[in-house]
Amino acid sequence: LISLPECFNSPYGAQFFADYAEPIPDGPTTVFLKEQATKHGIYLIGGSHPERDGDKLYNTCVIFGPDGEAIAKHRKVHLADVNIPGGILLQESSALTPGDTFTIFNCGEFKIGVGVCYDIRFPEPAHLMKMRGADVLIYPGAFNMTTGPLYFDLLTRARATDNQAYCASVSPARDVDASYVAWGCTLVAGPSGIIMDQIGPDEGTVYTEFSMEELKVVRAGMSPWT
Repeated sequence: LISLPECFNSPYGAQFFADYAEPIPDGPTTVFLKEQATKHGIYLIGGSHPERDGDKLYNTCVIFGPDGEAIAKHRKVHLADVNIPGGILLQESSALTPGDTFTIFNCGEFKIGVGVCYDIRFPEPAHLMKMRGADVLIYPGAFNMTTGPLYFDLLTRARATDNQAYCASVSPARDVDASYVAWGCTLVAGPSGIIMDQIGPDEGTVYTEFSMEELKVVRAGMSPWT
């Protein structure tokens, strides 16, 4: 299972989405992801890229199986409209349409729940995915230099702890010359909320093993739903 980050093939920003938007499944990005999943025989979470569907734009993650078939598609539900004085101003809703579904897919013995970036800020969708069987939550997300140090680690660990699930937040590397500077850190928290692996802010890869046995032990030892 491999995950790419949010907006992995385009600049991030409301001013860029229309220019970089592609149709799904026939756009070049989707075709490329399909080819890579097939070539390497992997489950591939395609980060996200701008999708054009009629007159609407979405921030969309497409997931492929080892045979190259698209097995799920998640459109970012919670758009980042953020105004932190002296920090960051974002208005995704000025360009994007929100999605309206939760996304779970099967990957071997695990069920994987997927969100995009600001989706991680909201505990309810993660809890609903857990109640539908999710063992792992993965959020491609390009947090910035204001929200990253405040929330990136905290929210990843919180969603893992809340749901006694593995939780990964997958960021693009930090490019200080970009118009939008991503926080650039990627990390994975285990079902007890402990950080297992992390990297950042430079380019790199995080490798993690998920254990069904660990999930069973953690969930049997302390249930947050009783």
